Amino acid sequence: MAQPGDRRGVAFAAIVVVIAAVGIYLTMWPDSSDEAEPEPAATARVTSSAVASNTPVATASAAPFDVYSYLPMSKEQLSAAADVAERFTAAYGTFRFDEDPVAYAGRLKAYTTPELGNNLTRTMTSAGTVEKNRADEIVSAATAELKEIRQVDRTSIVFVVTANRQVTSKSGNDQVAEEFAVTVSQLGDDWRIYDILPANTGQEGDELG
Repeated sequence: MAQPGDRRGVAFAAIVVVIAAVGIYLTMWPDSSDEAEPEPAATARVTSSAVASNTPVATASAAPFDVYSYLPMSKEQLSAAADVAERFTAAYGTFRFDEDPVAYAGRLKAYTTPELGNNLTRTMTSAGTVEKNRADEIVSAATAELKEIRQVDRTSIVFVVTANRQVTSKSGNDQVAEEFAVTVSQLGDDWRIYDILPANTGQEGDELG
């Protein structure tokens, strides 16, 4: 059996061998100071070269965008439908207490489908509506302006139209702003109002620019 002194001698010899091996390894390894450091200017040159090249950049194209090519109708059709929606909404908000309610309903029917025209006639000529307007001597004059396109289909469009009404009556004068969802449908070569509802009915549309 090896004595403790012998074991210490063997360990010391092993350490000397390791240190000698490390020394030889270091003398053979190239001096890092002799290697050329990466030139910062090289990086700058590469970067500037990449910028100067014709590499595509994610920016908006200057080419005109024709939104009408993505719609199921032409620009002329959309314009005609919008015009009908505006004129109908203005007529809808324009009436007098001393006017024949049948004449008022007749003006609206000039813009509507037969079914909606009949429904509006029943409403405008009902005893309750007529008596209320006459009792307060209501006179309403309206203008209308498109606000949004809510939905576009091949033969129908839903517009949001703002009606501004100047109202005079025995109970006082008022400026009333209302928004309606107006559905316009194509019947042959004509556009007709298919429905009119408060604008808060249904989903929100896309604001016109």
